[in-house]
Amino acid sequence: SFFSRLVFVSIISIFIDRDPSLFAPILNFLRTKELHPRSINVHLLMHEAEFYGITPLVRKLQLCDEFDRSSCGNVLFNGYLPPPGKLCSILFQVLASCPGCVPSSLIPCVAGLGSSSPQPCLGQAVGDPGMVRIICGHHNWIAVAYAQFVVCYRVKESSGWQQVFTSPRLDWVIDRVALNAKVMGGSLGDNDKMVAVASGTEIILWAICPDGNGSEIGVFSLNVPVEALFFVGNQLIATSHTGKVGVWNAVTKHWQNQDVVPINSYDTAGSFLLLGCNNGSIYYIDVQKFPLRMKDNDLLVTELYRDPSEDAITALSVYLTPKTSDSGNWIEIAYGTSSGTVRVIVQHPETVGSGPQLFQTFSVHRSPVTKIMLSEKHLTSVCADNNHVRTWTVTRFRGMISTQPGSTPLSSFKILALEDIDGHGGCSAGTDIGPYGERDDQQVFIQRVVPDTDKVFVRFSSNGKRVCEVRSVDSTSITAFVVHECEGSSRIGSRPRRYLFTGHSNGSIQMWDLTTAIENVGKVDTTGGQCLQVLCFNF
Repeated sequence: SFFSRLVFVSIISIFIDRDPSLFAPILNFLRTKELHPRSINVHLLMHEAEFYGITPLVRKLQLCDEFDRSSCGNVLFNGYLPPPGKLCSILFQVLASCPGCVPSSLIPCVAGLGSSSPQPCLGQAVGDPGMVRIICGHHNWIAVAYAQFVVCYRVKESSGWQQVFTSPRLDWVIDRVALNAKVMGGSLGDNDKMVAVASGTEIILWAICPDGNGSEIGVFSLNVPVEALFFVGNQLIATSHTGKVGVWNAVTKHWQNQDVVPINSYDTAGSFLLLGCNNGSIYYIDVQKFPLRMKDNDLLVTELYRDPSEDAITALSVYLTPKTSDSGNWIEIAYGTSSGTVRVIVQHPETVGSGPQLFQTFSVHRSPVTKIMLSEKHLTSVCADNNHVRTWTVTRFRGMISTQPGSTPLSSFKILALEDIDGHGGCSAGTDIGPYGERDDQQVFIQRVVPDTDKVFVRFSSNGKRVCEVRSVDSTSITAFVVHECEGSSRIGSRPRRYLFTGHSNGSIQMWDLTTAIENVGKVDTTGGQCLQVLCFNF
């Protein structure tokens, strides 16, 4: 051990540069061989015991850790989806051509499969061919993207989550995925579903029938790398920072590319697509009228607002207030710039022709704003300085943002994440920190501190307070995550529930009940407040 290597001399003092609070239980163990794990942090103490080389203590702490962890998870654990069968066959093909490309943890998955002709090795290009790269959700569906195929799941109250669609194996690596579980007026009627994936400049789109069978709608090209892929109604939208927008419409079955100013950010509001661009302007496209403009070969990109300083619009968030009159909505837009400025602009229903008016400006960031979210109660911005978050409380009158007292500062904190620049395995789309949640509800950030970890933290976006800690039930690394709200049951009074879906290095999906976690935090806060009131009254 560490101590056996020390030579003690009575006139020499030996300084050990370690945590003194953790040394006390170690010293007690050396004296009595007893350990009281409930009063200590097992992981921190295990790290110290490994440093000192006290093997018996390390073994006891490992036993405590295994005893504390359950393969059934804690009260928040809601379900487990094993790796799809297709993943095993693909891994076998990769293993045949490149044995070093399949992690040892996944070798049992491919053991026992029959021989297969070797396929081109993509393992080194994607990092880990068996890991979950991206998860996205829409209504009661989720789409899970692996390196070369995508799987769709659907949840029903009676049967739970069921796998309903698996795409063919692709020859290229998936970078983006989009899902639409409610296509109105599709080729197969209202029951039609669509899922799309993108890699590089190419996009492939499938229609999913009610029985789970899928048919390829088409393969489209944006001609430049696709950096965002999503649906607005029936329209599939693809954008690139180089200044390209591609749109496919479910009615006309037509794909169209449009050149615009280089794009830094985007958001959607109803049928409108808003683009924050490099020249300091916000543009919009009404995609609902898109089919009427095919013959003009023009998406009619219209400038909505120009930043007073003409700084690049690096983050964008649109909030549509409830309709207060027959004339329409009060539109509120929050945006961040490359200089770190945060601005809020509003447009009255009565002044649609004159454009939005500048409402508030905040100069609290010294780095470019990377994310922004305007919700019913809060304004949240994140800058490039280690995900530094600033939040404000939004005051409203009859649903509309008010100047009395206006937006007041609420909190400042960081969502530290020691990630690679390109994200886990070369794909950052699956590990977006958020914020997640409906705009009329409490939103959350998901924090994964280091890339190779089986643990993430859920934190409120308004104040940074930790909601819960989520840890993999099978000790596999978390490689992707998303927060999605699923519709409630058909019973009267049932409400939608919010879930955290985590994708793992072994290809599995684990689900966690965030609605319960947030409710539990509220109960603790309420109880604590009541106790404080009683104490104050007694004194």
